Amino acid sequence: MATRWGLCSAGNISHDFSVAIKTLPPGDHQIAAVAARSLERAQEFSKRHGVPRAYGSYEELASDPEIDVVYLGVLHTEHWRVGLLFLKAGKNVLCEKPFAMNSRQVRDLIDASRKSNVFLMEAIWSRCFPVHAEVRRLLAEQAVGEVKLVKAYFGSPQLHIPRSVKKELGGGALLDIGVYCLQFVLMVFNGERPESIQATGVLLDSGVDESMVVVMKFSRNRMAFCTFSIAVPLPNDATISGTKGTIRVLGPMHCPTTLVVNEKETQYPLPEPCLPLNFTNSTGLRYEAEEVRQCLLKGLKESPRMPLADSVLLTEIMDEARKQVGVVFNQDSQ
Repeated sequence: MATRWGLCSAGNISHDFSVAIKTLPPGDHQIAAVAARSLERAQEFSKRHGVPRAYGSYEELASDPEIDVVYLGVLHTEHWRVGLLFLKAGKNVLCEKPFAMNSRQVRDLIDASRKSNVFLMEAIWSRCFPVHAEVRRLLAEQAVGEVKLVKAYFGSPQLHIPRSVKKELGGGALLDIGVYCLQFVLMVFNGERPESIQATGVLLDSGVDESMVVVMKFSRNRMAFCTFSIAVPLPNDATISGTKGTIRVLGPMHCPTTLVVNEKETQYPLPEPCLPLNFTNSTGLRYEAEEVRQCLLKGLKESPRMPLADSVLLTEIMDEARKQVGVVFNQDSQ
């Protein structure tokens, strides 16, 4: 039986997700329905992507019995509210990053998933890429000795994009792209909580962070530092430095196709898209879709590649970084 997907939102990321799904066997994955805030947009999307059912409200998708899992691609600020709608309706959910606006909202989503006994995963698609799987394998066999330092950079000029700069839309570098750097560090250090977090950054007039540097210290004298910005391009790579060598994930580190281990380079090419994409390497969304399918087939309620505990810790680190830099969202006082 194919996994039947329902897309919540007919925006750019849902377009790319739909294109990525078409690179997988149709016997394994099908997009069965799409919901948007306007029926017209949903119908337009369904026509372009060959999706059988289009809904003009999220509630209609939530009550569709022919859906196995919902892909949530709405604005950051809507993840909590819309996520709860689907979870309470008994739907499995793959929710785009950042999971929610703060750790309280993330815990609400996790509690709702457990009450309904459904699958829930934060769509940190990076974790599902073959490059990341190989990094985890290399670390497990201590291929570069003891890891002492992890560095991750992500810079993307996005000051012209409203959702990146407006506070009411959940903007800022941290929530949009910094999340990728931080999750990489947590993956390398196996979801361990840092002993200390130091963050410094600069804010836009809107009150969200334009650029930020986060330095974390872990047990046994291990360090990590992350730099991210929505003002300038950066190398967008990640480096793991160990006592016996180096692992480099070449840019784009959040959806990588190139891994360098002690100067030896390996390529992991992506399939070609059938339609133009909105974001870099988006056919790689196929990997997280397949991860969700495998979890559902095994009856799992969360993904071992991106466990809910990692999502909680990730959001707590982001809460602390925001607090130190002075980024406050309305959701923090609700």
